[in-house]
Amino acid sequence: MTQPAEHLDRIGQAISIRYNNLVYEMKARGEDVVVLSLGEAFFDIPLFSFHDLPMPDSYHYSHSRGIAGLRRKLAAYYGSHYGVPVDPETEILVTAGSKIAIHMSLMAVLGPGDEALVLEPAWVSYSEQVKLCHGVPVWVPHDASVFGLDAFITPRTRAILVNNPNNPSGKVYSRAELEHLHALAERHGLFLIADEAYSEFVSGDAFISCGALDPEKRHTVVCNSMSKNYGMSGWRLGYVIGGTRIMAEVLKINQHLVTCPPTILQYYLERHFEAVLDITRPQIADVMRRRRELAGFMDELGLAYLPGDSTFYFFVSIAPSALSSEEFCTRLLTEHRVSTVPGIGYGQSCDRFIRVSVGAESMERTRRGIELIRELIRDTAVDEDPFLPEAALAPAGVVIPAGRR
Repeated sequence: MTQPAEHLDRIGQAISIRYNNLVYEMKARGEDVVVLSLGEAFFDIPLFSFHDLPMPDSYHYSHSRGIAGLRRKLAAYYGSHYGVPVDPETEILVTAGSKIAIHMSLMAVLGPGDEALVLEPAWVSYSEQVKLCHGVPVWVPHDASVFGLDAFITPRTRAILVNNPNNPSGKVYSRAELEHLHALAERHGLFLIADEAYSEFVSGDAFISCGALDPEKRHTVVCNSMSKNYGMSGWRLGYVIGGTRIMAEVLKINQHLVTCPPTILQYYLERHFEAVLDITRPQIADVMRRRRELAGFMDELGLAYLPGDSTFYFFVSIAPSALSSEEFCTRLLTEHRVSTVPGIGYGQSCDRFIRVSVGAESMERTRRGIELIRELIRDTAVDEDPFLPEAALAPAGVVIPAGRR
């Protein structure tokens, strides 16, 4: 029998999508599931008019860099909002979601056998995308400091993947950490590929774009998402920013893989760009308020989680449980009808965690889901009381609720 390509044996499904597919199937059967696994926030966004979009142009291909008007608006936004100067003609490309933007960036910088540092907890597709480029992902454990990354760099290292703000922990990288990453990139001749898909889901001015510390884009590639940041993930619209030379390579890859993102949606977001921002920003602020409130709720319950105050995720420790993260999430879903994502998908050091998303359900249902997580930890704990006031129960680097310190 004819066999598929051998290297695909090393590629796993995206674990978050695999669990969400189970949720879709359960819901299709009429089952009620508390959904704490989806990687998106649910906003109330009106449907703006399509009638004023250019026709018949909207039915046809656009420029493979994306329509000029949307590129200009995105470039201006990154310049004014994040302090990153962007030439809309040569330094930005609109993509069919930020996922393909990251993959095309990796394709542009990795050759067979080249290594990319993947900082845990890492979004589930980084390592598999590196493998799809015939590269080698080098996992950096979640409790390793950015300032110790030199120990992971070899002559084969070509890139560092950094997710800022981080999915799943909500960590925002400090200026000192980003400056160190840039210094590493300069010293070792590396690309810094920055996934900034949650750049709007932050409190205050904590977020600094990687591009702001490398305005000439000597080694920095920034990927971001309109669909993720503005609650329209099903529309699959993202973009990538980089220097002229690397963007010329990404352009070639895009032409052969995608051609262009959906033209009508590009025109739609260009036409309604400011209105979408005005409508979603207050809702983003509400999501961040809810996140802070739920952090306090988990502290009250004695649940530990990795430090972070951004995005709509928590990376919650299940350390007292005797179950692996995948066993835990499967039982939570099948027995309690609560969906979360196993931590093992975010790195080899992350099997004692689960990702909990707080963007898709009401506060009441989210609280109930979190309570059921605590109950399952207790029911499967190796210790008689998994919520004893001692930090030793939690993995290194987690936030220990005040009542347990």
